[in-house]
Amino acid sequence: MSGNNTLPRASSRKKQRTQDWLVQFIALVCGLIIIIPVLYCLSLSFMRVSEILSRPPKIFPGGLYLGNYETALTKSMIPRFLLNSMIISLVCSIVRVLTASLAGFGFAFLDFRGKNLLFYLVLGTMLIPGDVILTSNYFTISQLGLVNTYLGIMLLYFVSANNIFMMRQHFLTVSKTLREAAQIDGCGDLRFYGQILLPISSPVLVTVFISSFISTWNMYLWPLIVANSSNEMRTVQVGLKTLNFAEEASYGGTMAGAMIILIPTLLVFLIFQRRIVGGMSTGSVKG
Repeated sequence: MSGNNTLPRASSRKKQRTQDWLVQFIALVCGLIIIIPVLYCLSLSFMRVSEILSRPPKIFPGGLYLGNYETALTKSMIPRFLLNSMIISLVCSIVRVLTASLAGFGFAFLDFRGKNLLFYLVLGTMLIPGDVILTSNYFTISQLGLVNTYLGIMLLYFVSANNIFMMRQHFLTVSKTLREAAQIDGCGDLRFYGQILLPISSPVLVTVFISSFISTWNMYLWPLIVANSSNEMRTVQVGLKTLNFAEEASYGGTMAGAMIILIPTLLVFLIFQRRIVGGMSTGSVKG
């Protein structure tokens, strides 16, 4: 009898291992598809012009040529662009954490008329493509006199419906008895939010911060439109095109610039990778 039960179990384990290997293989292939262009860009950043334009194309540089990085740093304002993007990304990420956590707290713990309707309206904004309202947003920023300013670039990124949804889903996993106990001890809503709820929600807060940082660091179209007449206000993604000169195309310099602006987001992701995954899991599971 036991022998008959052992065979199905062994077959089930074998099938599970096969599925695991298949999933890992697919993930590896997808990872290679994503990383190979980045690695090739890194290789090009160390090549001379003759190597880049050689036929057949070269995959690896003949030597460690740093002239492209010198071009990127001296013939453009990349240090200034890096500072602009750092300021914009940090401020937008911090404000997003505050707005998303406050809105999530309201939708999860407070009872008021029209709460569900308001929440659905917030989610509905996720269905509106950003390009559709680009013109109206620019006119609004222009009328406020915020063109070519940090605030004009950042204002649209202070609130994110996706982050609000993530925070609300996470707060729903927090036991209501915790808030009731805090209220019995005389703890108000803001004190409960600041001293109890936020400290136990650090994984999802880090997730919101890092995802916001990466998304605002990589934005291109809006900063290009708002800072269209001030070279000093450009972000790194917009400023990278200044390496393409009218008299020549600096392929190596452009690749070197791309590698330089990739470093901050890469470091942020590597440092907080585990917290990002943990925060997403925490915010998506209730119970």
